[in-house]
Amino acid sequence: MKIGIVCYPTFGGSGVVATELGLELSKRGHEIHFITYSQPVRLELLNKNVHFHEVNVPEYPLFHYQPYELALSSKLVDMVKLHKIDVLHVHYAIPHAYAAYMAKKMLHEEGIEVPIVTTLHGTDITLVGSHPFYKSAVAFSINKSDAVTSVSQSLKEDTLRLFDITNKIQVVPNFIDLEKHINHYTDCQRAMMADDDEKIITHISNFRPVKRIQDIIHIFNKIQKEIPAKLMMVGEGPEKEPAERLCERLGIEDKVIFFGKSHEIDKILCFSDLFLLPSETESFGLAALEAMASGVPIISSNTGGIPEVNKQGVSGFLSNVGDIDDMVKNALYILKNDSILAEFKANAKKEAEQFDIHKIVPYYEAIYKEAMINCISI
Repeated sequence: MKIGIVCYPTFGGSGVVATELGLELSKRGHEIHFITYSQPVRLELLNKNVHFHEVNVPEYPLFHYQPYELALSSKLVDMVKLHKIDVLHVHYAIPHAYAAYMAKKMLHEEGIEVPIVTTLHGTDITLVGSHPFYKSAVAFSINKSDAVTSVSQSLKEDTLRLFDITNKIQVVPNFIDLEKHINHYTDCQRAMMADDDEKIITHISNFRPVKRIQDIIHIFNKIQKEIPAKLMMVGEGPEKEPAERLCERLGIEDKVIFFGKSHEIDKILCFSDLFLLPSETESFGLAALEAMASGVPIISSNTGGIPEVNKQGVSGFLSNVGDIDDMVKNALYILKNDSILAEFKANAKKEAEQFDIHKIVPYYEAIYKEAMINCISI
């Protein structure tokens, strides 16, 4: 198949998932065309089955905001015609599904039928999509897609609750390439981050308020009073500076390392003993899955799609949002006993196996084929 993929080309979860999906599909013999405003961050190596087409938005003084949706629709039309693309897979309802539908209608006028598969990732539904200014457009885009997928059952339920949806939504979870999380590092490299008697606790995110970054600092502060520990904070965002100031007030700045954006996440996770994810909400919890694939147990909130990834008492523990004391208690239970820690590490890795990319991608292939058949038969 020739598959066009539209996504945000950033460090965000949806862009990462879309890029990894496209690369895996290319390995399975499909021709992949990424169509977006810049090259996706994880699209490091182009090959004969992977192509990138940049969407340029000309700047006109007439427009206060440049019309990206219009430029994207036109680019999709051109790419479908030029490369004979069979199906468009768009990640995020707004603006991608909306732009894809306009492209679909323009192509229809020329006798070309191309199906649209829309994947819902989270904030396009729970944050942006539910805003009154966009709600009608989101519902329209979902209902006009030829197939719709959601990354978790929780997100599917949120979508059906927030919008008047007449279309079928299939749950296809996010995935991980387990081969990329094989430990290639030696114990001696661990000393770069912590002493031998210290446990390494990690958090990775975009440091937005929804991640409850200050909760992470408070949880760690209570843990380090009980056992020697270091905290690795990976990522950038508006909550980073307030978190740094909080560490200074608590007198633990020497025990917390802020990495910013890092391309060595696999190395950091390899030496981590625990991963903290006390978010207000998560549509799936991709960061937790990546940690589990590296054999890192999870202490998380019991919200959104996280319980579909982190299994209570198996790969880690779940607590109510904001229940810092319960998270500390669960963390210490895992960390204080080396045999219990080893058991949770093994369980985390085993639970991650069900989300292996090689198990999930065939679901998308089947959805593409069904959408193509239905599009032709209409």
